[in-house]
Amino acid sequence: MKNFGTLHHRLHRILRQKQLLPTQQRLLVAVSGGQDSLCLWQLLRDLQDKWQWELAIAHCDHGWELDKGLADHVAQVARSAGVKFHLQIAPTNPPLRPTEANARTWRYAALTEIAQTQDYPYVVTGHTQSDRAETLLHNLIRGSGADGLQSLTWQRPLAPGIQLLRLLLETSRHETGVFCQQHHLPVWEDPYNQDLNYTRSRIRHQLLPLLTTSFNPQVEIALAQTAELLRADVTYLESQAQQALQEAKTQINSLDCLQCSLLQQTPLALQRRVLRQFLLSHQSTAPNFSQIEELVSLITAPNGSRSATFPGGHSFQVVRNHLCFEPAVVVLKK
Repeated sequence: MKNFGTLHHRLHRILRQKQLLPTQQRLLVAVSGGQDSLCLWQLLRDLQDKWQWELAIAHCDHGWELDKGLADHVAQVARSAGVKFHLQIAPTNPPLRPTEANARTWRYAALTEIAQTQDYPYVVTGHTQSDRAETLLHNLIRGSGADGLQSLTWQRPLAPGIQLLRLLLETSRHETGVFCQQHHLPVWEDPYNQDLNYTRSRIRHQLLPLLTTSFNPQVEIALAQTAELLRADVTYLESQAQQALQEAKTQINSLDCLQCSLLQQTPLALQRRVLRQFLLSHQSTAPNFSQIEELVSLITAPNGSRSATFPGGHSFQVVRNHLCFEPAVVVLKK
Protein backbone atom coordinates (compact mmCIF):
# COMPACT_ATOMS: atom_id res chain seq x y z
CA MET A 1 0.00 0.00 0.00
CA LYS A 2 3.05 2.25 -0.42
CA ASN A 3 1.54 4.34 -3.23
CA PHE A 4 -1.90 4.67 -1.70
CA GLY A 5 -3.28 7.84 -0.15
CA THR A 6 -5.04 8.79 3.07
CA LEU A 7 -8.43 7.33 2.14
CA HIS A 8 -6.90 4.01 1.09
CA HIS A 9 -5.10 3.63 4.40
CA ARG A 10 -8.18 4.74 6.32
CA LEU A 11 -10.44 2.20 4.63
CA HIS A 12 -7.87 -0.57 5.09
CA ARG A 13 -7.64 0.30 8.81
CA ILE A 14 -11.42 0.37 9.23
CA LEU A 15 -11.79 -3.03 7.57
CA ARG A 16 -9.16 -4.53 9.85
CA GLN A 17 -10.33 -2.90 13.09
CA LYS A 18 -14.07 -3.37 12.66
CA GLN A 19 -13.78 -6.73 10.88
CA LEU A 20 -16.61 -5.73 8.57
CA LEU A 21 -15.53 -7.72 5.57
CA PRO A 22 -13.52 -10.93 5.20
CA THR A 23 -11.14 -11.53 2.33
CA GLN A 24 -12.13 -13.39 -0.84
CA GLN A 25 -15.74 -12.16 -0.88
CA ARG A 26 -18.10 -11.24 -3.70
CA LEU A 27 -19.06 -7.58 -3.29
CA LEU A 28 -21.93 -5.80 -4.99
CA VAL A 29 -21.04 -2.10 -5.01
CA ALA A 30 -23.94 0.33 -5.35
CA VAL A 31 -22.80 3.08 -7.74
CA SER A 32 -25.12 6.02 -8.29
CA GLY A 33 -22.62 7.91 -10.42
CA GLY A 34 -22.06 10.62 -7.82
CA GLN A 35 -18.75 11.44 -6.16
CA ASP A 36 -19.27 9.36 -3.01
CA SER A 37 -20.06 6.10 -4.80
CA LEU A 38 -17.31 6.61 -7.38
CA CYS A 39 -14.80 7.31 -4.63
CA LEU A 40 -15.88 4.11 -2.86
CA TRP A 41 -15.66 2.15 -6.12
CA GLN A 42 -12.13 3.34 -6.83
CA LEU A 43 -10.97 2.61 -3.28
CA LEU A 44 -12.33 -0.93 -3.42
CA ARG A 45 -10.72 -1.51 -6.83
CA ASP A 46 -7.38 -0.27 -5.54
CA LEU A 47 -7.59 -2.55 -2.49
CA GLN A 48 -8.98 -5.49 -4.44
CA ASP A 49 -5.73 -7.39 -4.90
CA LYS A 50 -4.83 -7.15 -1.22
CA TRP A 51 -8.26 -8.37 -0.06
CA GLN A 52 -8.91 -10.69 -3.01
CA TRP A 53 -12.45 -9.46 -3.62
CA GLU A 54 -14.65 -10.13 -6.61
CA LEU A 55 -16.28 -6.80 -7.42
CA ALA A 56 -19.40 -5.93 -9.39
CA ILE A 57 -21.41 -2.75 -9.87
CA ALA A 58 -25.13 -2.32 -9.26
CA HIS A 59 -27.08 0.73 -10.39
CA CYS A 60 -30.68 1.65 -9.59
CA ASP A 61 -32.37 3.61 -12.38
CA HIS A 62 -35.29 5.62 -10.96
CA GLY A 63 -36.59 6.47 -14.40
CA TRP A 64 -36.68 10.19 -13.66
CA GLU A 65 -36.34 12.74 -16.45
CA LEU A 66 -33.28 14.47 -14.99
CA ASP A 67 -31.49 11.09 -14.68
CA LYS A 68 -31.67 10.32 -18.40
CA GLY A 69 -28.33 8.89 -19.54
CA LEU A 70 -27.11 8.16 -16.00
CA ALA A 71 -27.50 4.38 -16.23
CA ASP A 72 -25.43 4.30 -19.44
CA HIS A 73 -22.82 6.46 -17.72
CA VAL A 74 -22.47 4.00 -14.82
CA ALA A 75 -22.50 1.05 -17.22
CA GLN A 76 -19.49 2.60 -18.93
CA VAL A 77 -17.70 2.77 -15.56
CA ALA A 78 -18.27 -0.98 -15.19
CA ARG A 79 -17.13 -1.71 -18.75
CA SER A 80 -13.97 0.32 -18.25
CA ALA A 81 -13.18 -1.75 -15.15
CA GLY A 82 -14.10 -5.05 -16.83
CA VAL A 83 -16.60 -6.04 -14.14
CA LYS A 84 -20.21 -7.22 -14.16
CA PHE A 85 -22.90 -4.54 -14.27
CA HIS A 86 -26.31 -5.15 -12.73
CA LEU A 87 -29.07 -2.68 -13.59
CA GLN A 88 -32.39 -2.44 -11.80
CA ILE A 89 -35.05 -0.18 -13.34
CA ALA A 90 -37.89 1.28 -11.31
CA PRO A 91 -41.45 0.31 -12.28
CA THR A 92 -43.17 2.65 -14.69
CA ASN A 93 -46.73 1.67 -13.77
CA PRO A 94 -47.16 3.31 -11.40
CA PRO A 95 -44.00 5.40 -11.84
CA LEU A 96 -41.67 5.86 -8.89
CA ARG A 97 -42.33 9.32 -7.46
CA PRO A 98 -39.19 11.41 -6.90
CA THR A 99 -39.49 11.54 -3.12
CA GLU A 100 -36.76 10.73 -0.61
CA ALA A 101 -38.61 7.93 1.19
CA ASN A 102 -39.99 6.25 -1.93
CA ALA A 103 -36.64 6.30 -3.70
CA ARG A 104 -34.69 5.03 -0.72
CA THR A 105 -37.12 2.18 -0.02
CA TRP A 106 -37.10 1.09 -3.65
CA ARG A 107 -33.30 1.25 -3.93
CA TYR A 108 -32.73 -1.02 -0.94
CA ALA A 109 -35.33 -3.46 -2.25
CA ALA A 110 -33.69 -3.41 -5.69
CA LEU A 111 -30.19 -3.96 -4.30
CA THR A 112 -31.47 -6.81 -2.14
CA GLU A 113 -33.08 -8.47 -5.15
CA ILE A 114 -29.87 -8.25 -7.18
CA ALA A 115 -27.80 -9.62 -4.29
CA GLN A 116 -30.20 -12.51 -3.75
CA THR A 117 -30.53 -13.52 -7.40
CA GLN A 118 -26.82 -13.07 -8.22
CA ASP A 119 -25.44 -14.50 -4.96
CA TYR A 120 -23.65 -11.50 -3.46
CA PRO A 121 -23.39 -11.77 0.35
CA TYR A 122 -22.33 -8.13 0.70
CA VAL A 123 -23.82 -4.92 -0.69
CA VAL A 124 -21.58 -1.87 -0.23
CA THR A 125 -22.81 1.72 -0.42
CA GLY A 126 -20.99 5.06 -0.44
CA HIS A 127 -22.68 6.71 2.54
CA THR A 128 -20.27 9.15 4.17
CA GLN A 129 -19.67 10.95 7.43
CA SER A 130 -21.61 13.86 5.89
CA ASP A 131 -24.61 11.61 5.20
CA ARG A 132 -24.45 10.39 8.78
CA ALA A 133 -24.54 13.94 10.17
CA GLU A 134 -27.41 14.91 7.86
CA THR A 135 -29.40 11.81 8.78
CA LEU A 136 -28.97 12.47 12.50
CA LEU A 137 -30.29 16.02 12.05
CA HIS A 138 -33.13 14.81 9.83
CA ASN A 139 -34.24 12.24 12.40
CA LEU A 140 -33.81 14.65 15.31
CA ILE A 141 -36.12 17.16 13.63
CA ARG A 142 -38.70 14.40 13.16
CA GLY A 143 -38.59 13.55 16.88
CA SER A 144 -36.65 10.29 16.76
CA GLY A 145 -35.16 8.50 19.74
CA ALA A 146 -31.65 7.13 20.08
CA ASP A 147 -32.34 4.41 17.51
CA GLY A 148 -32.94 7.01 14.83
CA LEU A 149 -30.22 9.35 16.03
CA GLN A 150 -27.58 6.65 15.66
CA SER A 151 -28.56 7.13 12.01
CA LEU A 152 -26.47 5.27 9.48
CA THR A 153 -24.63 2.27 10.92
CA TRP A 154 -21.56 0.53 9.55
CA GLN A 155 -23.55 -2.59 8.70
CA ARG A 156 -27.02 -4.04 8.88
CA PRO A 157 -28.74 -7.09 7.40
CA LEU A 158 -30.65 -6.58 4.16
CA ALA A 159 -31.95 -10.14 4.02
CA PRO A 160 -30.87 -13.53 5.39
CA GLY A 161 -27.26 -14.05 4.33
CA ILE A 162 -26.87 -10.52 2.90
CA GLN A 163 -25.18 -7.65 4.74
CA LEU A 164 -25.29 -3.98 3.82
CA LEU A 165 -21.95 -2.26 4.47
CA ARG A 166 -21.24 1.47 4.69
CA LEU A 167 -17.48 1.81 4.60
CA LEU A 168 -17.04 5.60 4.27
CA LEU A 169 -18.62 6.74 7.54
CA GLU A 170 -15.31 8.29 8.64
CA THR A 171 -14.91 10.12 5.32
CA SER A 172 -16.51 13.47 4.54
CA ARG A 173 -18.17 14.50 1.29
CA HIS A 174 -15.44 17.10 0.85
CA GLU A 175 -12.81 14.33 0.98
CA THR A 176 -14.62 12.18 -1.60
CA GLY A 177 -14.83 15.21 -3.90
CA VAL A 178 -11.11 15.89 -3.63
CA PHE A 179 -10.37 12.18 -4.21
CA CYS A 180 -12.48 12.14 -7.37
CA GLN A 181 -10.71 15.22 -8.71
CA GLN A 182 -7.27 13.78 -7.99
CA HIS A 183 -8.12 10.49 -9.71
CA HIS A 184 -10.07 12.09 -12.59
CA LEU A 185 -13.20 10.04 -11.87
CA PRO A 186 -16.24 10.71 -14.10
CA VAL A 187 -18.63 12.20 -11.53
CA TRP A 188 -22.26 12.63 -12.57
CA GLU A 189 -23.76 15.70 -10.88
CA ASP A 190 -27.19 14.83 -9.48
CA PRO A 191 -29.56 17.81 -9.94
CA TYR A 192 -31.89 16.42 -7.27
CA ASN A 193 -29.20 17.03 -4.65
CA GLN A 194 -29.62 20.76 -5.28
CA ASP A 195 -33.42 20.73 -5.10
CA LEU A 196 -34.45 22.50 -1.90
CA ASN A 197 -37.89 20.92 -2.07
CA TYR A 198 -36.24 17.90 -0.43
CA THR A 199 -35.70 18.02 3.33
CA ARG A 200 -32.24 16.48 3.11
CA SER A 201 -31.17 19.04 0.51
CA ARG A 202 -32.23 21.87 2.82
CA ILE A 203 -30.31 20.26 5.68
CA ARG A 204 -27.25 19.90 3.44
CA HIS A 205 -27.27 23.33 1.81
CA GLN A 206 -28.89 25.50 4.49
CA LEU A 207 -28.91 24.02 8.00
CA LEU A 208 -25.45 22.42 8.16
CA PRO A 209 -23.67 25.47 6.68
CA LEU A 210 -25.46 27.66 9.27
CA LEU A 211 -24.42 25.35 12.11
CA THR A 212 -20.86 25.28 10.75
CA THR A 213 -20.42 29.04 10.43
CA SER A 214 -22.41 30.14 13.49
CA PHE A 215 -21.91 27.38 16.07
CA ASN A 216 -19.18 24.80 15.41
CA PRO A 217 -16.81 24.63 12.42
CA GLN A 218 -16.46 20.88 13.10
CA VAL A 219 -20.18 20.23 13.54
CA GLU A 220 -20.28 17.49 10.90
CA ILE A 221 -17.58 15.52 12.69
CA ALA A 222 -19.25 16.14 16.07
CA LEU A 223 -22.63 14.88 14.82
CA ALA A 224 -21.07 11.80 13.23
CA GLN A 225 -19.23 11.04 16.48
CA THR A 226 -22.48 11.41 18.40
CA ALA A 227 -24.10 8.91 16.04
CA GLU A 228 -21.23 6.48 16.62
CA LEU A 229 -21.55 6.79 20.40
CA LEU A 230 -25.29 6.24 20.20
CA ARG A 231 -24.77 3.19 18.01
CA ALA A 232 -22.89 1.41 20.80
CA ASP A 233 -25.49 2.48 23.38
CA VAL A 234 -28.38 1.25 21.23
CA THR A 235 -26.69 -2.08 20.56
CA TYR A 236 -26.22 -2.68 24.28
CA LEU A 237 -29.72 -1.55 25.27
CA GLU A 238 -31.35 -3.64 22.57
CA SER A 239 -29.54 -6.77 23.77
CA GLN A 240 -30.61 -6.08 27.36
CA ALA A 241 -34.19 -5.45 26.25
CA GLN A 242 -34.25 -8.70 24.30
CA GLN A 243 -33.16 -10.59 27.41
CA ALA A 244 -35.77 -8.81 29.55
CA LEU A 245 -38.45 -9.54 26.95
CA GLN A 246 -37.71 -13.26 26.98
CA GLU A 247 -37.87 -13.31 30.79
CA ALA A 248 -41.19 -11.43 30.89
CA LYS A 249 -42.99 -13.34 28.11
CA THR A 250 -45.72 -15.81 29.03
CA GLN A 251 -49.18 -16.86 27.88
CA ILE A 252 -52.61 -16.50 29.46
CA ASN A 253 -55.64 -18.05 27.77
CA SER A 254 -53.55 -18.53 24.61
CA LEU A 255 -52.75 -14.80 24.53
CA ASP A 256 -49.16 -13.54 24.29
CA CYS A 257 -48.49 -11.62 27.50
CA LEU A 258 -45.78 -9.88 29.50
CA GLN A 259 -45.47 -10.12 33.27
CA CYS A 260 -46.09 -6.61 34.60
CA SER A 261 -44.36 -7.36 37.90
CA LEU A 262 -41.09 -8.03 36.10
CA LEU A 263 -41.43 -4.98 33.86
CA GLN A 264 -42.14 -2.76 36.88
CA GLN A 265 -38.66 -3.62 38.20
CA THR A 266 -37.08 -2.65 34.88
CA PRO A 267 -35.74 0.87 34.22
CA LEU A 268 -37.97 3.00 32.01
CA ALA A 269 -35.45 3.00 29.16
CA LEU A 270 -35.59 -0.80 29.01
CA GLN A 271 -39.37 -0.87 29.52
CA ARG A 272 -39.80 1.18 26.37
CA ARG A 273 -37.47 -1.05 24.38
CA VAL A 274 -39.10 -4.25 25.65
CA LEU A 275 -42.53 -2.94 24.69
CA ARG A 276 -41.27 -1.77 21.31
CA GLN A 277 -39.88 -5.23 20.58
CA PHE A 278 -43.13 -6.79 21.82
CA LEU A 279 -45.12 -4.54 19.49
CA LEU A 280 -42.86 -5.26 16.53
CA SER A 281 -43.50 -8.98 16.98
CA HIS A 282 -47.24 -8.39 16.58
CA GLN A 283 -47.55 -5.66 13.94
CA SER A 284 -45.92 -4.87 10.62
CA THR A 285 -45.34 -1.14 11.21
CA ALA A 286 -42.89 0.36 13.67
CA PRO A 287 -44.66 1.67 16.80
CA ASN A 288 -44.58 5.39 17.47
CA PHE A 289 -43.83 7.16 20.74
CA SER A 290 -47.45 7.54 21.85
CA GLN A 291 -48.21 3.84 21.28
CA ILE A 292 -45.24 2.76 23.38
CA GLU A 293 -46.11 5.24 26.13
CA GLU A 294 -49.67 3.91 26.23
CA LEU A 295 -48.31 0.45 26.96
CA VAL A 296 -45.90 1.85 29.56
CA SER A 297 -48.90 3.27 31.45
CA LEU A 298 -50.63 -0.14 31.35
CA ILE A 299 -47.72 -1.79 33.21
CA THR A 300 -49.00 -0.24 36.46
CA ALA A 301 -52.69 -0.07 35.53
CA PRO A 302 -55.38 -2.10 37.36
CA ASN A 303 -56.75 -5.41 36.12
CA GLY A 304 -59.07 -5.04 33.12
CA SER A 305 -57.48 -1.84 31.80
CA ARG A 306 -57.34 -1.64 28.03
CA SER A 307 -55.41 0.25 25.41
CA ALA A 308 -56.96 2.00 22.46
CA THR A 309 -57.23 -0.02 19.27
CA PHE A 310 -53.95 0.02 17.38
CA PRO A 311 -53.62 0.25 13.58
CA GLY A 312 -54.45 -3.22 12.34
CA GLY A 313 -57.24 -3.67 14.86
CA HIS A 314 -55.33 -5.25 17.75
CA SER A 315 -55.25 -3.95 21.32
CA PHE A 316 -53.78 -4.72 24.75
CA GLN A 317 -55.41 -5.56 28.07
CA VAL A 318 -54.20 -6.04 31.64
CA VAL A 319 -55.13 -9.57 32.73
CA ARG A 320 -54.16 -10.62 36.26
CA ASN A 321 -51.07 -8.37 36.35
CA HIS A 322 -50.10 -9.33 32.82
CA LEU A 323 -50.06 -7.11 29.73
CA CYS A 324 -51.72 -9.21 27.03
CA PHE A 325 -51.93 -8.80 23.28
CA GLU A 326 -55.43 -9.16 21.87
CA PRO A 327 -55.54 -9.76 18.10
CA ALA A 328 -57.99 -7.98 15.85
CA VAL A 329 -61.42 -9.51 15.59
CA VAL A 330 -62.01 -10.80 12.07
CA VAL A 331 -65.58 -10.27 10.89
CA LEU A 332 -66.56 -12.64 8.12
CA LYS A 333 -68.77 -11.15 5.44
CA LYS A 334 -71.82 -13.14 4.42
